[in-house]
Amino acid sequence: MHRRIEVALGDRSYAVTIGSGVRHQLAEHLARTGARRVAVVSARPAEWVPETGLPTLVLGAEDGERNKTLAAVGELCRRFATFGLGRDDVVVSCGGGTTTDTVGLAAALYHRGVAVIHLPTSLLAQVDASVGGKTAVNLAEGKNLIGAYWQPRAVLCDTDYLQTLPEREWSNGYGEIARCHFIGAGDLRELSLIDQIAGSVARKAQIVSSDERDAGARHLLNYGHTLGHAIEVATGFEVRHGEAVAIGTVFAGRLAGLLGRIDAARVAEHHDVVRAYGLPVALPAGISADRLIEIMRFDKKAAGGGENLAFVLDSTDGPALVRDVPVGAVTTALAEMPRARWAPAGHRHD
Repeated sequence: MHRRIEVALGDRSYAVTIGSGVRHQLAEHLARTGARRVAVVSARPAEWVPETGLPTLVLGAEDGERNKTLAAVGELCRRFATFGLGRDDVVVSCGGGTTTDTVGLAAALYHRGVAVIHLPTSLLAQVDASVGGKTAVNLAEGKNLIGAYWQPRAVLCDTDYLQTLPEREWSNGYGEIARCHFIGAGDLRELSLIDQIAGSVARKAQIVSSDERDAGARHLLNYGHTLGHAIEVATGFEVRHGEAVAIGTVFAGRLAGLLGRIDAARVAEHHDVVRAYGLPVALPAGISADRLIEIMRFDKKAAGGGENLAFVLDSTDGPALVRDVPVGAVTTALAEMPRARWAPAGHRHD
Protein backbone atom coordinates (compact mmCIF):
# COMPACT_ATOMS: atom_id res chain seq x y z
CA MET A 1 0.00 0.00 0.00
CA HIS A 2 1.44 3.35 -1.05
CA ARG A 3 0.74 6.91 0.08
CA ARG A 4 1.13 9.85 -2.31
CA ILE A 5 1.34 13.38 -0.95
CA GLU A 6 1.67 16.45 -3.15
CA VAL A 7 3.77 19.47 -2.27
CA ALA A 8 1.72 22.13 -4.06
CA LEU A 9 4.00 24.81 -5.51
CA GLY A 10 2.36 25.65 -8.82
CA ASP A 11 4.45 24.53 -11.79
CA ARG A 12 7.11 23.28 -9.36
CA SER A 13 4.74 20.93 -7.54
CA TYR A 14 5.93 17.39 -6.91
CA ALA A 15 4.81 14.19 -5.23
CA VAL A 16 6.22 12.39 -2.23
CA THR A 17 5.48 8.68 -2.65
CA ILE A 18 5.72 6.46 0.42
CA GLY A 19 5.65 2.66 0.59
CA SER A 20 7.36 -0.61 -0.11
CA GLY A 21 9.28 -0.78 -3.39
CA VAL A 22 8.62 2.79 -4.54
CA ARG A 23 12.33 3.29 -5.35
CA HIS A 24 11.70 1.29 -8.52
CA GLN A 25 9.66 4.23 -9.85
CA LEU A 26 12.91 6.17 -10.31
CA ALA A 27 13.38 5.36 -14.01
CA GLU A 28 9.82 6.49 -14.74
CA HIS A 29 10.41 9.84 -13.02
CA LEU A 30 13.72 10.32 -14.81
CA ALA A 31 12.11 9.65 -18.19
CA ARG A 32 9.63 12.46 -17.56
CA THR A 33 12.44 14.98 -17.12
CA GLY A 34 13.87 14.37 -20.60
CA ALA A 35 17.37 14.03 -19.12
CA ARG A 36 20.16 12.45 -21.16
CA ARG A 37 22.15 11.24 -18.19
CA VAL A 38 22.02 11.09 -14.38
CA ALA A 39 24.45 11.33 -11.48
CA VAL A 40 23.47 9.25 -8.45
CA VAL A 41 25.15 10.15 -5.15
CA SER A 42 24.67 7.25 -2.75
CA ALA A 43 25.64 6.68 0.86
CA ARG A 44 24.27 3.14 0.55
CA PRO A 45 25.50 -0.02 -1.20
CA ALA A 46 25.26 -0.20 -4.99
CA GLU A 47 22.39 -2.71 -4.86
CA TRP A 48 20.25 -0.10 -3.10
CA VAL A 49 20.31 2.11 -6.19
CA PRO A 50 17.53 1.16 -8.63
CA GLU A 51 17.86 1.12 -12.40
CA THR A 52 17.77 4.55 -13.99
CA GLY A 53 17.39 3.67 -17.68
CA LEU A 54 20.01 6.32 -18.53
CA PRO A 55 23.81 6.58 -18.67
CA THR A 56 24.61 6.86 -14.97
CA LEU A 57 27.49 8.06 -12.83
CA VAL A 58 27.34 6.59 -9.31
CA LEU A 59 29.28 8.51 -6.67
CA GLY A 60 29.83 7.29 -3.14
CA ALA A 61 28.97 9.45 -0.15
CA GLU A 62 28.96 9.12 3.61
CA ASP A 63 26.15 10.18 5.91
CA GLY A 64 26.98 12.31 8.93
CA GLU A 65 26.98 15.97 9.92
CA ARG A 66 30.78 16.15 9.64
CA ASN A 67 30.42 15.45 5.91
CA LYS A 68 28.02 18.36 5.30
CA THR A 69 30.64 20.83 4.07
CA LEU A 70 31.23 23.20 1.19
CA ALA A 71 34.25 21.10 0.28
CA ALA A 72 31.96 18.09 -0.22
CA VAL A 73 29.63 20.16 -2.41
CA GLY A 74 32.53 21.40 -4.48
CA GLU A 75 33.86 17.89 -5.02
CA LEU A 76 30.45 16.66 -6.17
CA CYS A 77 30.15 19.50 -8.65
CA ARG A 78 33.59 18.75 -10.05
CA ARG A 79 32.61 15.12 -10.54
CA PHE A 80 29.38 16.20 -12.27
CA ALA A 81 31.39 18.36 -14.64
CA THR A 82 33.89 15.61 -15.45
CA PHE A 83 30.98 13.29 -16.25
CA GLY A 84 29.52 15.89 -18.60
CA LEU A 85 26.31 16.41 -16.63
CA GLY A 86 24.35 19.14 -18.39
CA ARG A 87 21.84 21.72 -17.28
CA ASP A 88 18.96 19.49 -18.42
CA ASP A 89 20.22 16.37 -16.67
CA VAL A 90 19.37 15.06 -13.20
CA VAL A 91 21.07 14.41 -9.86
CA VAL A 92 19.71 11.71 -7.53
CA SER A 93 20.47 11.40 -3.81
CA CYS A 94 20.30 8.05 -2.04
CA GLY A 95 21.00 8.21 1.67
CA GLY A 96 20.08 9.81 4.96
CA GLY A 97 19.25 13.41 5.76
CA THR A 98 22.81 14.71 5.65
CA THR A 99 23.33 13.21 2.20
CA THR A 100 20.02 14.68 1.03
CA ASP A 101 21.08 18.13 2.29
CA THR A 102 24.53 18.03 0.69
CA VAL A 103 23.44 16.58 -2.65
CA GLY A 104 20.49 18.95 -2.79
CA LEU A 105 22.79 21.94 -2.37
CA ALA A 106 25.19 20.62 -5.03
CA ALA A 107 22.25 20.27 -7.44
CA ALA A 108 21.06 23.79 -6.59
CA LEU A 109 24.48 25.29 -7.36
CA TYR A 110 25.70 23.24 -10.33
CA HIS A 111 24.89 25.11 -13.57
CA ARG A 112 22.84 27.42 -11.29
CA GLY A 113 20.45 24.55 -10.67
CA VAL A 114 19.81 21.08 -12.10
CA ALA A 115 16.91 18.78 -11.29
CA VAL A 116 17.22 16.55 -8.23
CA ILE A 117 15.26 13.50 -7.09
CA HIS A 118 15.60 12.16 -3.55
CA LEU A 119 15.59 8.53 -2.42
CA PRO A 120 15.76 8.99 1.36
CA THR A 121 16.92 5.83 3.13
CA SER A 122 16.59 6.80 6.80
CA LEU A 123 13.45 7.51 8.81
CA LEU A 124 14.61 11.07 9.51
CA ALA A 125 15.21 11.74 5.83
CA GLN A 126 11.82 10.32 4.85
CA VAL A 127 9.77 12.28 7.37
CA ASP A 128 11.64 15.57 7.05
CA ALA A 129 14.96 16.21 5.28
CA SER A 130 13.99 15.09 1.78
CA VAL A 131 10.80 17.18 1.62
CA GLY A 132 10.48 20.94 1.27
CA GLY A 133 13.50 22.00 -0.74
CA LYS A 134 15.82 23.21 2.03
CA THR A 135 19.42 22.32 1.25
CA ALA A 136 22.39 23.29 3.40
CA VAL A 137 25.81 22.49 4.79
CA ASN A 138 27.41 23.35 8.11
CA LEU A 139 30.02 25.78 9.38
CA ALA A 140 32.06 25.46 12.56
CA GLU A 141 29.84 28.24 13.96
CA GLY A 142 26.59 26.34 13.46
CA LYS A 143 24.38 24.01 11.47
CA ASN A 144 22.95 24.69 8.03
CA LEU A 145 24.33 28.22 7.76
CA ILE A 146 25.11 27.92 4.02
CA GLY A 147 22.25 26.74 1.83
CA ALA A 148 19.62 27.37 -0.79
CA TYR A 149 15.98 26.56 -1.46
CA TRP A 150 15.87 23.98 -4.25
CA GLN A 151 12.77 21.83 -4.60
CA PRO A 152 13.15 18.23 -5.84
CA ARG A 153 11.28 16.86 -8.85
CA ALA A 154 10.13 13.85 -6.81
CA VAL A 155 10.74 12.12 -3.48
CA LEU A 156 10.53 8.31 -3.26
CA CYS A 157 10.31 7.15 0.36
CA ASP A 158 10.81 3.40 0.08
CA THR A 159 9.99 1.84 3.45
CA ASP A 160 11.99 -1.26 2.50
CA TYR A 161 15.12 0.80 3.13
CA LEU A 162 14.10 1.24 6.76
CA GLN A 163 14.27 -2.47 7.56
CA THR A 164 18.08 -2.26 7.56
CA LEU A 165 18.34 0.68 9.95
CA PRO A 166 20.32 0.29 13.17
CA GLU A 167 18.34 0.89 16.34
CA ARG A 168 19.65 4.39 16.89
CA GLU A 169 18.52 5.56 13.46
CA TRP A 170 14.93 4.85 14.44
CA SER A 171 15.32 7.24 17.39
CA ASN A 172 16.86 9.80 15.08
CA GLY A 173 13.75 9.75 12.89
CA TYR A 174 11.22 9.56 15.68
CA GLY A 175 12.55 12.82 17.12
CA GLU A 176 11.15 14.64 14.10
CA ILE A 177 7.87 12.72 14.25
CA ALA A 178 7.46 13.58 17.95
CA ARG A 179 7.78 17.32 17.31
CA CYS A 180 5.07 17.06 14.61
CA HIS A 181 2.59 16.48 17.44
CA PHE A 182 3.01 20.14 18.41
CA ILE A 183 2.86 21.76 14.95
CA GLY A 184 -0.50 20.50 13.77
CA ALA A 185 0.04 16.91 12.60
CA GLY A 186 -2.15 15.46 15.34
CA ASP A 187 -1.33 12.50 17.57
CA LEU A 188 0.65 10.01 15.47
CA ARG A 189 1.78 7.77 18.31
CA GLU A 190 -0.49 4.79 17.77
CA LEU A 191 -0.48 4.81 13.96
CA SER A 192 1.35 2.37 11.71
CA LEU A 193 4.81 3.33 10.53
CA ILE A 194 3.68 4.25 7.01
CA ASP A 195 0.91 6.44 8.45
CA GLN A 196 3.34 8.13 10.83
CA ILE A 197 5.60 8.96 7.90
CA ALA A 198 2.67 10.10 5.77
CA GLY A 199 1.24 12.21 8.60
CA SER A 200 4.55 13.97 9.13
CA VAL A 201 5.10 14.54 5.40
CA ALA A 202 1.53 15.76 4.88
CA ARG A 203 1.88 18.40 7.58
CA LYS A 204 5.23 19.56 6.20
CA ALA A 205 3.78 19.68 2.68
CA GLN A 206 0.93 21.91 3.90
CA ILE A 207 3.35 24.31 5.56
CA VAL A 208 5.83 24.42 2.67
CA SER A 209 3.01 24.96 0.15
CA SER A 210 1.87 28.03 2.10
CA ASP A 211 5.34 29.39 2.89
CA GLU A 212 8.19 28.06 0.79
CA ARG A 213 10.92 30.42 2.01
CA ASP A 214 10.45 30.94 5.74
CA ALA A 215 8.47 34.15 5.55
CA GLY A 216 6.02 32.95 8.19
CA ALA A 217 4.44 29.56 8.81
CA ARG A 218 7.48 27.54 7.76
CA HIS A 219 9.19 28.58 10.98
CA LEU A 220 6.91 26.06 12.70
CA LEU A 221 9.00 23.25 11.23
CA ASN A 222 11.84 24.40 13.51
CA TYR A 223 9.93 23.42 16.62
CA GLY A 224 12.49 22.03 19.07
CA HIS A 225 15.34 22.81 16.68
CA THR A 226 16.87 25.94 18.25
CA LEU A 227 18.14 24.12 21.32
CA GLY A 228 18.39 20.88 19.32
CA HIS A 229 20.95 22.33 16.90
CA ALA A 230 22.90 23.83 19.81
CA ILE A 231 23.09 20.43 21.52
CA GLU A 232 24.38 18.84 18.32
CA VAL A 233 27.13 21.44 17.93
CA ALA A 234 28.07 21.47 21.63
CA THR A 235 28.49 17.69 21.68
CA GLY A 236 30.39 17.53 18.40
CA PHE A 237 27.33 15.76 16.93
CA GLU A 238 27.62 12.90 19.41
CA VAL A 239 23.92 13.56 19.99
CA ARG A 240 22.16 12.89 16.70
CA HIS A 241 19.76 15.38 15.12
CA GLY A 242 16.48 13.68 16.00
CA GLU A 243 17.65 12.94 19.53
CA ALA A 244 18.59 16.59 19.99
CA VAL A 245 15.26 17.77 18.55
CA ALA A 246 13.47 15.51 21.03
CA ILE A 247 15.28 17.20 23.92
CA GLY A 248 14.66 20.58 22.31
CA THR A 249 10.94 19.80 22.09
CA VAL A 250 10.75 19.07 25.82
CA PHE A 251 12.66 22.30 26.47
CA ALA A 252 10.32 24.28 24.20
CA GLY A 253 7.41 23.11 26.33
CA ARG A 254 9.17 24.15 29.54
CA LEU A 255 10.10 27.55 28.12
CA ALA A 256 6.57 28.19 26.85
CA GLY A 257 5.23 27.28 30.29
CA LEU A 258 7.70 29.59 32.02
CA LEU A 259 6.60 32.44 29.76
CA GLY A 260 2.92 31.77 30.54
CA ARG A 261 2.04 30.73 27.01
CA ILE A 262 0.76 27.23 27.97
CA ASP A 263 -0.43 25.57 31.16
CA ALA A 264 1.26 22.84 33.20
CA ALA A 265 -0.70 20.07 31.50
CA ARG A 266 0.53 21.11 28.06
CA VAL A 267 4.11 21.37 29.38
CA ALA A 268 3.78 17.80 30.68
CA GLU A 269 2.38 16.69 27.31
CA HIS A 270 5.67 17.68 25.66
CA HIS A 271 7.53 15.35 28.00
CA ASP A 272 4.99 12.55 27.66
CA VAL A 273 4.89 12.58 23.84
CA VAL A 274 8.67 12.51 23.55
CA ARG A 275 8.95 9.70 26.09
CA ALA A 276 6.23 7.73 24.30
CA TYR A 277 8.62 7.40 21.36
CA GLY A 278 11.38 6.23 23.72
CA LEU A 279 13.38 9.39 23.12
CA PRO A 280 15.70 11.30 25.49
CA VAL A 281 14.24 14.12 27.57
CA ALA A 282 17.31 15.27 29.54
CA LEU A 283 20.15 17.61 28.59
CA PRO A 284 23.52 15.89 28.32
CA ALA A 285 25.54 16.52 31.45
CA GLY A 286 28.63 18.69 31.11
CA ILE A 287 27.28 21.30 28.68
CA SER A 288 26.91 24.72 30.28
CA ALA A 289 23.89 26.92 29.69
CA ASP A 290 26.24 29.70 28.60
CA ARG A 291 27.70 27.50 25.86
CA LEU A 292 24.26 26.52 24.58
CA ILE A 293 23.10 30.15 24.55
CA GLU A 294 26.27 31.19 22.72
CA ILE A 295 25.52 28.67 19.96
CA MET A 296 21.83 29.57 19.81
CA ARG A 297 22.77 33.16 18.95
CA PHE A 298 23.86 31.83 15.53
CA ASP A 299 20.45 30.29 14.91
CA LYS A 300 18.99 31.24 11.51
CA LYS A 301 15.77 32.54 13.14
CA ALA A 302 17.65 35.03 15.34
CA ALA A 303 17.20 38.66 14.31
CA GLY A 304 20.86 39.37 15.03
CA GLY A 305 22.43 42.07 17.15
CA GLY A 306 19.98 41.88 20.05
CA GLU A 307 20.28 40.29 23.46
CA ASN A 308 17.14 38.19 23.17
CA LEU A 309 16.79 34.82 21.43
CA ALA A 310 14.28 33.34 18.98
CA PHE A 311 12.28 30.14 19.48
CA VAL A 312 9.21 28.52 18.01
CA LEU A 313 6.96 28.15 21.05
CA ASP A 314 3.54 26.71 21.75
CA SER A 315 0.65 28.80 23.05
CA THR A 316 -3.06 28.48 23.67
CA ASP A 317 -3.50 29.82 20.13
CA GLY A 318 -1.01 27.38 18.63
CA PRO A 319 2.74 27.49 17.97
CA ALA A 320 4.45 30.60 16.64
CA LEU A 321 7.89 32.11 16.20
CA VAL A 322 8.83 34.33 19.16
CA ARG A 323 11.84 36.51 18.39
CA ASP A 324 12.21 38.34 21.71
CA VAL A 325 12.64 35.60 24.30
CA PRO A 326 14.70 37.03 27.20
CA VAL A 327 18.00 35.28 27.83
CA GLY A 328 17.10 35.15 31.53
CA ALA A 329 14.04 33.03 30.78
CA VAL A 330 16.10 30.71 28.59
CA THR A 331 18.70 30.34 31.35
CA THR A 332 15.99 29.54 33.89
CA ALA A 333 14.32 26.96 31.64
CA LEU A 334 17.68 25.32 30.94
CA ALA A 335 18.35 25.13 34.68
CA GLU A 336 15.02 23.37 35.18
CA MET A 337 15.77 20.72 32.57
CA PRO A 338 16.92 17.35 33.91
CA ARG A 339 20.55 16.45 33.24
CA ALA A 340 21.93 13.01 32.52
CA ARG A 341 25.11 11.39 31.30
CA TRP A 342 24.51 11.05 27.60
CA ALA A 343 23.43 7.64 26.29
CA PRO A 344 21.08 6.97 23.35
CA ALA A 345 17.59 5.99 24.49
CA GLY A 346 15.60 3.00 23.32
CA HIS A 347 12.27 3.31 21.53
CA ARG A 348 9.56 1.32 19.88
CA HIS A 349 8.77 0.90 16.21
CA ASP A 350 6.62 -1.34 14.03
